[in-house]
Amino acid sequence: MEFKDVMAQRHSVRAFTDQPVSDELLNELLATATSSPSWSNTQPYQIAVAKGAVLEDLRERLPPMFDDLVSLARGSKFKQLKAMVTKDGVPDGDFRPITDYPKDLQPRRNATGQQLYELLGIERGDKMGRHLQMRENFRFFNAPVALFIFVHEGLDVYSPLDAGIFLQSLMLAATDAGLGTCAQGALAIWRSPLEKHFSIPENYKLLCGLSLGYEADETINRFKPQRQPLQALLVPER
Repeated sequence: MEFKDVMAQRHSVRAFTDQPVSDELLNELLATATSSPSWSNTQPYQIAVAKGAVLEDLRERLPPMFDDLVSLARGSKFKQLKAMVTKDGVPDGDFRPITDYPKDLQPRRNATGQQLYELLGIERGDKMGRHLQMRENFRFFNAPVALFIFVHEGLDVYSPLDAGIFLQSLMLAATDAGLGTCAQGALAIWRSPLEKHFSIPENYKLLCGLSLGYEADETINRFKPQRQPLQALLVPER
């Protein structure tokens, strides 16, 4: 495709088919993305690729952890304190999940969520419906491949910056190849399930995950949130 078409077609896919992604194609996409620019060409990120039995173990393990976390958040102070002591259900990711958005950004988040749930017919007061939809993040939306991105702690914010550039390249390459992707910050809530399957260097922190596969013909995949107009993103002259 033309580059503009790739940019226009890429969107967050939240429902995938069961069609597998070949190792050859996956490796080709990853190799293409490694040509992305990075700070002094350091490429300060590592990628863990989950598929097959590893992915199925994570797909089985993570949703109940999410259920427990939601139950904990809605529970009593005693229950929360007990969980903090026992570590049961408590996030052990490397970055604190964002729960309080800045006031100037919250309206954009609200609008996106409202548009998505309206498309799905989930009412504002339907807590279970929203919970189940959010839960799908931890099933990787049925994708046959999940990637987890780790960033080197020694380059401060520039490691996540470079990882973001890599992710954009990967998502665009996947779109051009006829695949769909969904970058997911939610997949960074827990690190311990990944340590069961991968030898993660201690100086690398879990940044996010990415589901990848072939897009299913589902209503949710028609969702494309409105972007801010360019003028709203430009810094005005004095």
